[in-house]
Amino acid sequence: MAFILTLSSCKEKVKKDDKPEKQKVTYPSDVISFMNKWQILLGDGTRSDSLINYAKQGFFYVEKEAGTDWVVYKTPNSGITSPNSSNTRTELGEKRRWIPEEGGKLTGTLKVKHVSTTGDATARSSYSVVVGQIHSDEGHENEPLKIYYKKFPGHKKGSVFWNYEINTEGNNDGRWDFSTAVWGHDFSILGPSPNSYPEEPIDGIALGEEFSYEVNVYKGIMYLTFTSEGHETKRFTKNLLKSDFAKASDIPQQVLDWYSSKRRVGVERENAYAGEKQFFKQGAYNQANGKSTKSETYNGNIAKQYANGSYAEVWFKEATLGVGTLPTKE
Repeated sequence: MAFILTLSSCKEKVKKDDKPEKQKVTYPSDVISFMNKWQILLGDGTRSDSLINYAKQGFFYVEKEAGTDWVVYKTPNSGITSPNSSNTRTELGEKRRWIPEEGGKLTGTLKVKHVSTTGDATARSSYSVVVGQIHSDEGHENEPLKIYYKKFPGHKKGSVFWNYEINTEGNNDGRWDFSTAVWGHDFSILGPSPNSYPEEPIDGIALGEEFSYEVNVYKGIMYLTFTSEGHETKRFTKNLLKSDFAKASDIPQQVLDWYSSKRRVGVERENAYAGEKQFFKQGAYNQANGKSTKSETYNGNIAKQYANGSYAEVWFKEATLGVGTLPTKE
């Protein structure tokens, strides 16, 4: 009897020891270590300024793919957003403020996994997501940089482009964006009707295809570098201290074609964003909404939006944030 009891005890001990260990959670801050420098706004309106060991399933979390951890930023077409925007976002906002003369640098290596599949093809923001920004925190609070990814339904490849918004002279109702293509189309290429699309870009970027950007503001000059395997590296330079658009004759035709029939087209103040506080943003700033792009929102039901393609999803595997540096000559 003593032997049987001993054997039974051993079996019980084996059962207890064989219990699976609780799986360790991998947080975004484990993948990209700069999270202490940011706060976040999620697509359901949740805010947090403490991102170490922070995640929220369905919005800001980690996925592993082919052995690599990625930070996921996901946001519906309709949710709760900031007071001055109709667009939802799951997006980091830099805590530090800096002026262009001081500068700063933001990098990211990412892939866009999804953009809204509904919208009006004649609306410029349809089917698009902003994956990086510089945002002003003074004056008109305009945006000297927005980096976009956009893909029309039925196309295999989408476009990467960047927009510069003027720091409007006087009343801000004259503000506008000027768009520059990186790979594929710029912001001005639209469908001929709400449900028909332009030609697919030959040199575009597919969903799930990696690309990288570097935004380097050094002594008031913004240096942009975009790289992707199999694509030509693209570089751009923009002065943030002296305007290219201070006179009516400087306004690009692209801008006149889009804005002049809709509202006043203003000019930029001569010193652009000089001396004005700025900060970086990174993540998924969904440009599809039920208002301007007529994208499907299912009355704000996030689960239905996720189930039916009415969302944006962006994955980052690497990113850095730091001071601006003297650009290297290529």
